[in-house]
Amino acid sequence: MAGFRHVVVFRWREGATEEQKQTLEDRLNELPGLISELEAYAIGGDAGINPGNFDFAVVADFADRQAYTVYRDHPAHRTVIDECLKPILAERAAVQYEL
Repeated sequence: MAGFRHVVVFRWREGATEEQKQTLEDRLNELPGLISELEAYAIGGDAGINPGNFDFAVVADFADRQAYTVYRDHPAHRTVIDECLKPILAERAAVQYEL
């Protein structure tokens, strides 16, 4: 499979509410319908099996780097980050790579 993958994990701030987390998840789930460059998209909270893990992950696949940058800069994506993610985000780690 050729393509480009974006993987990002988040750690929540202390005091982040379940409502805030659910709102973020709901809004993230809307993105595939709004951003046609997303070829595959999976999100989810940590299963809680291993201590020290991050709290939440997003894995998104694209045709190429250019499609990823369209997603990265898309107004719908930026709005979710600004309105839903930033208020509860303590830490973020990400990687992008060729498939």
